[in-house]
Amino acid sequence: MFLRLWRRFLGKPARPAKRISSSPSNTELAPNLEANVHALEEQYRDCSDFVVRPFRIGGGRNAALLYLEGLTDVEAVNEHVLEPLMDLPEAHADILALAQQRIPISKVKIVNTTAACVEHISIGEAMLLIEGETRALAFGISKWEKRAVDEPEAETVVRGPRDGFTETITINISFLRRKIRSPQLKVKSLSVGRYTRTQVAVAYIEGLADPTLLEEVTNRLKRINIDGVLESGYLEEFIEDNPWSPFPQVLSTERPDVAAASLLEGRVVILIDGTPFVLVVPVTLFSLMQASEDYYNRFLIGTIIRWLRYVFTFIALFLPSLYVAVITYHQEMIPTTLQLKIATSREEIPFPALVEALLMESTFEILREAGARLPRQLGAAVSIVGALVIGEAAVSAGIASAPMVMVVAITGIASFAIPRYPVAITVRMLRFPIMFLAGTLGLLGIMLGLLAVTVHLCTLRSFGVPYLAPVAPAKGRDLRDVLVRAPWWALNTRPRLTGQADRDRQAPGQQP
Repeated sequence: MFLRLWRRFLGKPARPAKRISSSPSNTELAPNLEANVHALEEQYRDCSDFVVRPFRIGGGRNAALLYLEGLTDVEAVNEHVLEPLMDLPEAHADILALAQQRIPISKVKIVNTTAACVEHISIGEAMLLIEGETRALAFGISKWEKRAVDEPEAETVVRGPRDGFTETITINISFLRRKIRSPQLKVKSLSVGRYTRTQVAVAYIEGLADPTLLEEVTNRLKRINIDGVLESGYLEEFIEDNPWSPFPQVLSTERPDVAAASLLEGRVVILIDGTPFVLVVPVTLFSLMQASEDYYNRFLIGTIIRWLRYVFTFIALFLPSLYVAVITYHQEMIPTTLQLKIATSREEIPFPALVEALLMESTFEILREAGARLPRQLGAAVSIVGALVIGEAAVSAGIASAPMVMVVAITGIASFAIPRYPVAITVRMLRFPIMFLAGTLGLLGIMLGLLAVTVHLCTLRSFGVPYLAPVAPAKGRDLRDVLVRAPWWALNTRPRLTGQADRDRQAPGQQP
């Protein structure tokens, strides 16, 4: 009994269950047109949007055009497929080859199995079946509603490109092609999901990306056996090295310039149809702390902003814990005048500093989450007004002190300086256990928490790359793009752990 419950907890069934395959039968097409159409109609049984258009080629041989209404361009079907086929000569030795020559559509594929026909019909292509032929033609005339290209809301910049990825994978690939206009940019496609058959593309630059890395990425994607993939987060959890770590090991971005810059460093980009977020592997903690705008401003400004970002991250993680530890155990560290003011403000507070901090931090997180889920026009107003009203009410009611409200507000503002949302939410989550350690052990607890986080980060890998590289292990030349942002003429080599194939980024002698 215990073993059965334990296996269920781990997600392993107690006994192997019989699985019904969702894949269509991979049978060869028959010369009989009626049998082929019937086989495909069985696959799309009870699908009101499945259209079968029987007709005669030039008034002679029977044929049928099959497609899904809403995914296929019906006007192109009528104008470029049906009309030319009906005007074809009746007598011809290879009617399939003649149809390829006469139909003015650039993307035409020959398929010979039922499964291949279903695959092409499912992505919006029109399938042509002809009497007496064991092969069929798939015409690439897909058409569906697309979202207009817009600036990513979560990765806004003051200076830089304004375009962002969309939910259509072909458009996203074209964004990369616009940035990197070289045939060395390779794109390999595969489908993931037994029911959704989501198209996934792996992009890399041949000669820059490590072949071993590319093989590992492809193998991890091929091993995924799930019923559906609706967003890139599905794949992220399957391919990351340590799924139990709160720190992200895959970079998700909506910006084509970030993806293109990652490709130029020898990384691999994974694009998923149906989501504007693409995945970049491998990554390090310092690459997650970088923003694209760091490289568009002058290097002095970029370096200052980067250092401020590190300082704000430290404040967002440790400031409430330091306040709790000092107030509870180390009052001698506070100047006498400030200590008297803090003691006066806490005179009527019924809670210890730890409970007060947990209460205010939880309230702030609730307001922030509520603001993110509300409509855009109301979210910002509710977050700001709610924080002001609740903070003032808490101080007036004697539930929280004014210094604690200030500490929580500074901590919340500092967390917004972290450029990547997964890193920011990880910092917000780790803040609570470190506050517990500070409230029980003081500064010693904070040091224990810092050591635990550092040891954990040292053990993490992202597709074999150390998470704290190039600091641990130390790579001296790569530090020019970590602790500082060196000028572009000094960044003449690619990162050592991702750009080994071609280390030179620019010609020597570029320094002005």
